[in-house]
Amino acid sequence: MIITKQYRCIHSASCLCTKGHLSEEVIFLVFQRLNWNPKSVATLSCVCKWFDDLAKRVLWKEFCKTRAPKMMLDLQSSGSHSVDGNWRALGKLLIYCSGCTKGGLFNSIHVPGHFVYRTRFSRTSGKSFLLPQCRTDVLYVSDPCEHLDQGEEGDIGFFRGIFKSFATSKVRKMLIKREAQLHPTEVCPYCKAKLWSMLQAKMVPASASCRLGAYEDAIEYYVCLNGHVLGICTLLPLSDSEEASDHSDA
Repeated sequence: MIITKQYRCIHSASCLCTKGHLSEEVIFLVFQRLNWNPKSVATLSCVCKWFDDLAKRVLWKEFCKTRAPKMMLDLQSSGSHSVDGNWRALGKLLIYCSGCTKGGLFNSIHVPGHFVYRTRFSRTSGKSFLLPQCRTDVLYVSDPCEHLDQGEEGDIGFFRGIFKSFATSKVRKMLIKREAQLHPTEVCPYCKAKLWSMLQAKMVPASASCRLGAYEDAIEYYVCLNGHVLGICTLLPLSDSEEASDHSDA
């Protein structure tokens, strides 16, 4: 079912769109019963501005807390009741692999974006994506979403992540100190913010490829102004990646 987004609703006393609307409390209970189903939340957002605002303020937040409770507690432990880039963007990041388009951010290949059933995000893995002088920052990174047999590109993995309190992070300070340039055209697929290339800033440590099981010279990732991370790598054959992992653990 396709629902056309309406922009006339302003949720004021004179707004006809609010006539007959359920209260926020009732909608909360309905979606709690649905276990914060993201497809249902997205559909509700398309009805009118009031529903869209409710989804962004409440429903996507509850979805994130249900999908990754420990991660959400950590991201909010600094005292903020929100997250960088808004809850809807974070909800999308949890369940959506952005893929890439030829000529886009990772311009060598076209892989359509798609939803994923479940992804593991790890704070421990995130340390491997930070230079030693930045490892007091908190970064959650997903396991790579594997897209095998991509022609000359081989086996491709896409990964994504999020920084805690990116605005005050050492990574952001270093990007600014190194005068890293924002990408001129591409934006974050989750929140539409501008992107920094960690590769161009020479801030991709060798430990990242070991963590991903990827070729060291075939990994690239970006971080947006809100701290969302998205990247691509060429995965080693299974036997080689196991050997690399054993070597890194030694």
